Order: sequence, then structure tokens, then C-alpha cells
Amino acid sequence: MTLAGLTRRALIATAGAAFAAGTLMSAALAQPLEKATVGVLALSSSGPIFIAKAKGYFEKEGLDVELKMFTSAQQVPVAVTSGDVDFGVTGLTAGFYNLASKGAVTIIAAQSRDEPGFPLSAYLATNAAYDAGLKTPADLKGKRVAITTVGSTFHYMIGLLAQKHGFTVKDVTMVPLQDVPKMVAAFRGGQVDAIIAPSTVSRQLVADGAGKMLGWVGDETPWQLGALFTAPKTMKDRRPLAEKFVRAYKTALAEYHAAFNGKDASGALVKGPGYDELLTIIADATKQKPDIAAAGLPYVDPQARLLVDDIVNQVKFWQSEGQVDKALDPKSVMDLSIAGK
Repeated sequence: MTLAGLTRRALIATAGAAFAAGTLMSAALAQPLEKATVGVLALSSSGPIFIAKAKGYFEKEGLDVELKMFTSAQQVPVAVTSGDVDFGVTGLTAGFYNLASKGAVTIIAAQSRDEPGFPLSAYLATNAAYDAGLKTPADLKGKRVAITTVGSTFHYMIGLLAQKHGFTVKDVTMVPLQDVPKMVAAFRGGQVDAIIAPSTVSRQLVADGAGKMLGWVGDETPWQLGALFTAPKTMKDRRPLAEKFVRAYKTALAEYHAAFNGKDASGALVKGPGYDELLTIIADATKQKPDIAAAGLPYVDPQARLLVDDIVNQVKFWQSEGQVDKALDPKSVMDLSIAGK
């Protein structure tokens, strides 16, 4: 055979291989996306989930993820337990750990933290209480403090403060009012001395002259506020699904962290790459104006690493409060085999 013939044969073979590869790739791309659901709250702390959805990170992992919106933290692990959603992302409560003690949910990655320098949750005093001597978070001992419910994240924040300053939750009169609007109404009406409130709420109360800012929870007592979780059965029977979900989630976490969690030499927060684009995604998802959404952006670990020691402390605290079974091993509520420690 001539050289020209060999060349033509090689070209034909190469073209055929390329066509076959393209066909296989097209077939792979044509594979239907695996469906999954995740329960979230319409809060800035859910930002990485909104980013992963909006920017197609779940789709790149072969997932068609539906977001189901809830209005309270406790609703989300209940939905995971019932099978209404495959994954949940929200703040950790006593109710969550009760479900974990029954083997219904397990933490697989981190969500948001109260972290020094990041204004997420604030202690506020009414003007009357402030004038009477309530000047610092440590002064909350002996005061009436509005919270949503017993067993809530606000309850734990008071517990952490008590641990730090040498008193107990029993030294504080917690006034459970079911939701933040009722907490605000009681604060404005002087029915309580103090409140722990989200950043946007607390800033508005101070701007209205309704009270005084005492400090930020992240500066006083950093802790692991939220987590990504699923059912242990999902980790056992559908682990590839969980792996894909966590990979997409971690991609979004890293992008969120780079955009929102950077600081300059003075410690001031600075806008990172993609700031405006990602803030628009979060503002749209939470139905807030961008400047309002920006005021409540929490710290997230870019690799989804969990503050394991704080999770252990949370379980022990709720056990001491009689809210969680004392037989629960704190480390049994976590499975970090995908996200890593």
C-alpha cells in the first residue's frame, strides 16, 4: 500500500474514533439527571445551596435538585426523617438531636457559623434595661430574654454565654414567643429586657432607637450554627447521590467564601470575586433587597469542615437541659466520611 493510502486509512480511523467518542459523550450527556430534594430556609445562611442551584453545580454532578422552602429550622430535619426531602440545611436545635438519637438524621457537612468578625446574631438590651445596668452580654444573668422556643438556636446561644461567664441557663428568664416578629414586639413593648436577634433585625431595632447593641454572638461565643444533613439510610443505600450533592455544595461553599468572607488588614470585610453576582442570587432566593441580604451573610468554611467539638458540646448541653436522651453518643450524630473533618 502506498504512503498516501496509509495516510488516508489513518485519517479515516482517527475520524471514526473521534465520532465514536463524541457519540459516547453525547449519550452520557443525554442521561437523565438523578432527582434529589433539599430542604432550606429562605435565609442568607442557605446561600451556598442557592448558588449551587443557580450556577448549575448540581447539574454538573448529574443531579436535578429541587429546593423545598420551610419556615422554621425544626421543620427541615422532620422532612428528612419523613422522606419528604433527601437533604436538609439549617440551624441545629434540640429537636434535631432528638431525631438523631433515633437514627433518623446525621450531619454530613458544615453550614454557617457564628464566627468572630462576622455580624450574624446580636445581643440587644431595651433602653430601660440598658439604663438600669445591662451594658454587656455577661449582664444578661438575671434578665428576661426573648427567644423563639425552648430548644432553639437562641436557647443554645444563651447556654454558651452562661458557660463562658460562669452562670447557668436557669439564671436567665427565657421568654419563648414562637417567632422573631413576636420577639421584636415584646422587645419594643418592654415586656423583656433583652433579645438575641439576627443581624438585619437587630440593626433595624438600633436604627429605630428601640434598644442598644451589646455585642455579637460570634465575637462572644463562636459556634457551629448550621449543618448539611441527611438520613443515615441515604448514606448507606444512596452514597453516590450524597457524594455528588456534597461535591456541588462544596464548590458553592468555596465560591461563597471567596466572595463574602474575605477581610483586609484592618479586619474589615471586603468584596471578593463574584460578589455582586452571588449576592443577587441570594437576594432573589430570599426575596430580600441585596443590601439587606448582605447584612446577614454568615461565615462558612470553604471546605465544609465542621466544628466537631462544638457539636459535641451542643449534644451535652441539650442533655443537661433534659432536651435530649442522655444515652446519645455526641459523635454518633455525624458522618463526615464524604466532606471530611
